Amino acid sequence: MILNDELSLPESAFDITEHLGFSKKDSAKWAWLELAGAVLSHYVVDRNDRLNALLHWFYQDLGFCARDSYFSVEAADLASCITTRQGNSTTLSAVLMLLAKQLDLVLEPLLLPGNTVLCSRIDKQVRYIDPLTGKDITKHQLHVLVRGELGNGAPFKPRYLKPASLKRVLSRMIHELKAGAILSHQFESAMECCNLLLQWHSDDLNLNRERAFIAQQLGCINVAAADLQHFVDNSPHDPVTELVKLQLKELNDEVEIYH
Repeated sequence: MILNDELSLPESAFDITEHLGFSKKDSAKWAWLELAGAVLSHYVVDRNDRLNALLHWFYQDLGFCARDSYFSVEAADLASCITTRQGNSTTLSAVLMLLAKQLDLVLEPLLLPGNTVLCSRIDKQVRYIDPLTGKDITKHQLHVLVRGELGNGAPFKPRYLKPASLKRVLSRMIHELKAGAILSHQFESAMECCNLLLQWHSDDLNLNRERAFIAQQLGCINVAAADLQHFVDNSPHDPVTELVKLQLKELNDEVEIYH
């Protein structure tokens, strides 16, 4: 699959998860069209009332919520989120953003470390919304989320409040699909997630390290060694490079044993 820059939601996400073998886009498309039509009944004049009506309908009436197996492939799969009404912070944010768009409302995705949240700006009033519950959260609570992910000393960086592009949202979805695939030992799918991400982020050497780990699980020792060598060649000053050199030596020894 070749990723290009002509992206759209939910179509691009449906194409990716079908390509990875996780879900069928046709059933997801029908479920989405049903939601997109039904939400229009909440189109009221006042935009704040419209947003509140959307949130009540989405969480209370339809029952969208966080999936219990939060780090699973299913939670990270937008098609699965739409059909089962359960997801993670990124997939739930995406569905809510799309439904808001149907109501001429803008909900912007903010990609915090480990969490996606939504931001609404109506008549100069800024609201941050937790996509797992639909409840408003404060800037302080956003910082708590960051500290929970990165540690108590982590600062709250201004870039966390910058709305994410569609490409960045889809990249996060693929990263989360990859993590879910590794957890469930679906290593072929995890490998393809790395391949897709490297099309967009060819300079992200950590993806090469991850792909090496996955390739090793699949027994593709030469592929793993090539990825680790690429990391070492291009990250001479990275603190983990010495560790990667040891991994590379072990892999090369393994290749010799196989021969």
